[in-house]
Amino acid sequence: MTQHDGSTLPAHRPDTSGQTPEVRAVSGPSSTKRPWMPPLLYALGLLAMYLFAVYTPVGQRAESGIFNSSEAGSLDAWFYPLSGSELDSTPMPPMGQSAEPTLMVGLAVLVVLALVGRYWWRGCAALAIVVLTAGGGEVLHKVLPRPDLVNAPENLVFQGFPSGHATVPAALTLAAVLVVAPRIRPYVAAIGVLWLACTASVSATVGGHRPSDVLGATLIACTCSALATWLVPLLPRAAAPDVMPIPRALPAVVLALSAALALVCGARDDSLTRSLTSGATGFVCVALVWYAAVILPSRLAQTAGRAPRPRRAPDL
Repeated sequence: MTQHDGSTLPAHRPDTSGQTPEVRAVSGPSSTKRPWMPPLLYALGLLAMYLFAVYTPVGQRAESGIFNSSEAGSLDAWFYPLSGSELDSTPMPPMGQSAEPTLMVGLAVLVVLALVGRYWWRGCAALAIVVLTAGGGEVLHKVLPRPDLVNAPENLVFQGFPSGHATVPAALTLAAVLVVAPRIRPYVAAIGVLWLACTASVSATVGGHRPSDVLGATLIACTCSALATWLVPLLPRAAAPDVMPIPRALPAVVLALSAALALVCGARDDSLTRSLTSGATGFVCVALVWYAAVILPSRLAQTAGRAPRPRRAPDL
């Protein structure tokens, strides 16, 4: 009979922890791979929007040309009576002077939702999104310069970057999805982006803000939201990210309704170009917020929930 040398056989020592090295490597929030590109891309998009629209003659001429094509100003905007710009009219929140009250009411609702749902860390993140977006937008509005590179008329040389009115629905929508149950988050986001579609289009068409101002406000909100979505699951006591069930037909329905609402809210009697530009601005804002509120968190939750299977030990 042949005799085998025991020293040539691989030693097999069972793991006393009851967990394979592969599974143990992915357990815990700190070991989950978190893509850092979305927050960076939103921030770079914000910077590029500001530099192109404010610091290049091409960008200034494009937006000034849109304003110049409408000699009658805000009076020809369909939603002017509801925008809060007309005296003795009821403003559509957050237009006119209703921006700050709308923001305060939204913050109170976020606090209540966080307490009822016991979303402690997510509630803090939601409040941070709103405060940083609104506060950061107000600071940028006051400190960012706007040089006149094209000798524009005096009424067009004003600093409106970013838009404070568009900030409110964008920030509140992105914050609200953090403090509600996963099954209703897509519907909360849907209501929020429809509100944003109307607000962004009206802001861009009544003359108070340029399209770049509205897009800049939305990009600030998306940057803060993407950063919160990236950071919250890494906190030691934060709950694991939940997979958000998204009905298959919901994204198409929401985007179609948002496009129609943006076109109606941005419509004017005097300029088809300005009407279409305002509607397109509102729709782009919707697409940015929908991705940040629904698509990005869902993909991150699915990625965090996938763990590699432990390798099967070779047969001895």
